[in-house]
Amino acid sequence: MLTRKFLTGLLLTALFPASAALAAESTLVYCSVASPESFNPQLASSGPTFVASSQTLYNRLVTFDPKDNSPVPSLATSWTISPDGKTYTFTLRKGVKFNSNKYFTPTRDFNADDVIFSVMRQKDPNNPYHNVSHGSYEYFNDLGLSSLIKDVKKLDDYHVQFVLTKPDAAFLADWGMDFASILSAEYANAMLKKGTPEYVDTWPIGTGPYALQQYKVDSLIRYIANPNYWDGEVPTKHLIFSITPDVQTRLAKLEKNECQIIPAPSPVQFGAIKKDKDLTLHSIDGLSVGYLAFNTEKKPFDNVLVRQALNYAVDKKAIVDAVFMGSGTVAKSPIPPTMMGYKKDLPDYDYNPEKAKALLKQAGYANGFETNLWSMPVQRPYNPNSRRIAEMIQSDWAKVGVKAKIVTWEWGEYLSGLRKGEHATALYGWMSDNGDSDNFADTLLSCDSIKSGSNAAHWCNKDYDALVTKAKETSDPAARAKLYQQAQTIFYQQAPWLTLANGKTFYATRSNVTGYSVSLMGSDFSKAKLN
Repeated sequence: MLTRKFLTGLLLTALFPASAALAAESTLVYCSVASPESFNPQLASSGPTFVASSQTLYNRLVTFDPKDNSPVPSLATSWTISPDGKTYTFTLRKGVKFNSNKYFTPTRDFNADDVIFSVMRQKDPNNPYHNVSHGSYEYFNDLGLSSLIKDVKKLDDYHVQFVLTKPDAAFLADWGMDFASILSAEYANAMLKKGTPEYVDTWPIGTGPYALQQYKVDSLIRYIANPNYWDGEVPTKHLIFSITPDVQTRLAKLEKNECQIIPAPSPVQFGAIKKDKDLTLHSIDGLSVGYLAFNTEKKPFDNVLVRQALNYAVDKKAIVDAVFMGSGTVAKSPIPPTMMGYKKDLPDYDYNPEKAKALLKQAGYANGFETNLWSMPVQRPYNPNSRRIAEMIQSDWAKVGVKAKIVTWEWGEYLSGLRKGEHATALYGWMSDNGDSDNFADTLLSCDSIKSGSNAAHWCNKDYDALVTKAKETSDPAARAKLYQQAQTIFYQQAPWLTLANGKTFYATRSNVTGYSVSLMGSDFSKAKLN
């Protein structure tokens, strides 16, 4: 039998040499930007983790129509919603097979027990799996699902019913998000009996297009196709993630055919990609917003005049032109322009340094002040070059007397610091998880989101909060849209953010790659192949 060490050596040998070995039709190499936090997306919050776990290994009850981002069937074939909006009954797909691994071979198909386990692990503190792998369920908690879900019932093997404490128009879309991936209850029970419950998270078993074969931290992940995938044959047998954090190295590997797909090329690389006949640059209109959050719990950012002044002080168009280079547009709202409820006639803060100085004087800061400006250590579609953006904001603020010291942290520390409110101002952003406006208006700016940590501005406005809460409890889309538009007016007036840009999502492939796609739900490898 080959040892694991020997297999790792074989994989590394196969990954970086002759391009011909990699270009075999049975193998596809994806240059990932980072190692995953976990192989259980319930425990994660980063895009690279979701690509490596939920988008390769698992499925959810619903997925999203790529045309309009509306929820469509996946592991659930249909659903009904009670007239009062508080009971959701899902009919589950029959004949869905779980993958197996070296520790466990499933004896049954996917059924309602798996849905119940996947929910209750996150919801119930007394569930034996709740604290496994440090048990931090950020998305589940950020969405308030612990209090929203009153009960989840198994009606029979193929019907599950959720009973809510109140109506929530975004609830259905929530079950297409990465955290809502369905795990195997049978596998979990077996590992609990063996005393190795953490294997559920480190050696996952899902219903997705691929199964995990091997993982070498900061180097590679190897997957093998699910031969019984319910959504059709997976055309590429072997999928390899070559973990490549550096954006320049990713492009070099693509050019050498050492990988066939790269995410998030830098805007400065677009020209070179377009000129290479062997490469193709792809883009999709992303549901995202990049912004600078003012920590409204700290002086002087508790003063709305200061926040308004620093909005007027920044030339947002210059930033978008210089940094996004055609990959984004100037943002003025927390809700992206293509989403329901976006207020087209919402005013924006034009670039007006003199007005900024006048407002600072009115606020008692005629001579300015000193502050810090947190800059993200990672590249995202909503912020392709955080350091450059920070430097341009720093320069603009200096013109009105505000001296900002740029600081940064490792990404995990950065996120933790935002949640704790350690920053004064910080660059941040958001990409939609479920296609619903609530995912921006409520998740990023509600009072409850301060407690959960997703409200980086630590801003709580009762009038705004009442509007987005009512919108979430309203089923009529037109009525919801009006409520979100009213909320955006308050957002503009109170200026908890300096909104920057709505970014597009870009990726590049070798020109002979077909079937791979990127959408609201992220990367879909299930139909990808080399021609």
